[in-house]
This record gives sequence, structure tokens and C-alpha cells, in this order.
Amino acid sequence: MFQSEEFKFGGRRAARSCAVALLAALVALPALAQTQAPAPPATAPAPAANSFLGTRAGQAALALSAQFSGDRKPIRSGLVWRVLVETADGTPPRIVARSNDAEPVFQLEPGVYLLHAAYGFASGTKRVTLGPQGLSDRISISAGALSLAGSIGETPIPPAQLTFSIFVPLQGNSEGRLVVNNAKAGELIRLPEGTYHIVSTYGDSNAIQRSDVRVESGKVTQATLHHRAAMVTLKLVAGPGGEAFAGTAFSVLTPGGDVIREAIGAFPQVILAEGDYVLIARQEGQVFSREFKVEAGRDRDIEVIAR
Repeated sequence: MFQSEEFKFGGRRAARSCAVALLAALVALPALAQTQAPAPPATAPAPAANSFLGTRAGQAALALSAQFSGDRKPIRSGLVWRVLVETADGTPPRIVARSNDAEPVFQLEPGVYLLHAAYGFASGTKRVTLGPQGLSDRISISAGALSLAGSIGETPIPPAQLTFSIFVPLQGNSEGRLVVNNAKAGELIRLPEGTYHIVSTYGDSNAIQRSDVRVESGKVTQATLHHRAAMVTLKLVAGPGGEAFAGTAFSVLTPGGDVIREAIGAFPQVILAEGDYVLIARQEGQVFSREFKVEAGRDRDIEVIAR
């Protein structure tokens, strides 16, 4: 703020001299305006360059990315980021930010943070110190992906008829620890690098195949499990090729008497592993049976004659 000062001149002589000087200045002012261009207004200095745009006052930018630990290729999708701070009372770290972006940028107060990057069932963690100038950091994750399918011979099995369970083998036990249950065919399953035991179920009875698969970091492993099974249609008929009786209760048993599958209907369909079976049909208090064989890849009708 400017302060005004007041001057007093004594005597007429001083007043007259002042008036003459003021008049001369007013006359000279237009001439000065024609000969001198006005100085451009002063501009504020440009702000210092910042590598992270949009940083708010009192905060710094934390830019993150992830790479596969094997070939160090960047991970472009499938990441879930969490930024945590440790608490002073010893309770578990508290999440302060999260993102599903491949390369997120977080605006945070300077301090120490714990980073967690999840890639499906694999993850990586790192502790960082964020300063006022910001930080760019990268996490390495030892992970790959697994895509599963099934077939009978050279014929692919429809994905809707397959489910998979994935286990981490333990010493002396191939199904030591269940990692993924009811995985679907063609689904991209992200896993830590390592060896896994795969159990494939075709249908919902006893058509099961198993295999060990190795998942490598930064790679998609595609595995196809080959089943030896077939789909059979169960029928209770009055004669060969006759119309099926509705509401029939069927039981499929092993030759030793173990129940494999039960179904009710005129012609239920059952997927069974290759082998020998006994079929029992119950209709209105009467019981009928027959033996049959399932051959891999040979879908057919199994008729029980009601006599």
C-alpha cells in the first residue's frame, strides 16, 4: 500500500513557481506520449516445471507401473493397485488409495507408503518414500497366465460343459492346496509362476481328467486335457426304439454297486467316463435294469426295455 504525503509551500513566490512548472509539464505530456511507446506490463515469472501435472498444494504425485519379473516386460492389464499407510497403534495398514489402471498416478501427502499390486492370484509389494518432488516407481511381479480347454480325441468339448480346479501341489499330495475352483474353459487365469495340478470335470458325474502344468512368468500357458468319456441318453421304453416313458427315475451304478449318477425324466442326458455300468429304471413301482458300456467319444441312447 502506498502512503500519501502532503507538502506545504510558503509564500506567493513559491506558489507561482509551482504553477508555472505544472503548466509546462501538462504542455509537454502529449509530446512525450507521441515519442515514447508505453512499456509493456510486467509479467509474472513462469512457474517451475513439474513432471506431474495437476498436483495439488501440499501433495505429491506417485506414478506407478508393473513388470513381469522374468523378461521385464510391462504389465498392461489385469492389475489392481492399493496404496497403504502403516498405523501407529500396530493395527493392519490402512488403504488410502486404489486403482485398476495399468499405470496409475496418485496424489498423496509426502510420506512412507506400502504399495501392493495384484495380478490375479499373484502380487508384488514394495515400501517407498514419497518426497515433495514426487516419485515414479515400478513393481516386479513373478506371474503368468493359464488358459484351459478340454477335448475328446481331436474334438473340442464345449466350454459350458467343462469346469476346472487348480491346486498347488504339496509334498506327497498333488492336491495340496486349492487355488481356483470352478474355473471356466478359455478363461485367462493369472497365477504366480510355478507348477499346478489341474483337475478337469466334463459334465457333472465321473468324467474327470488330471494333469500337472507349469506356469512361466510373463507367458500365457495353454493346456488342453483329453477326456475319455461320452454322453448317453437314458430311456425306459416298451420296445426297442419306442417312445420313452415320462417321469422315470434312473440310477447309474458301477458293476460293484456304487451310485454314479441319478436323474429323473423321459430321456435325461448323462456324461460318463469310459467303462462298464448298470442302469436301473423305476416307473410306477416297477424296477427294470440293464448293463451297458461307455466308449470314449461315442454318444448314444441307452434303452431299458420295460418287461
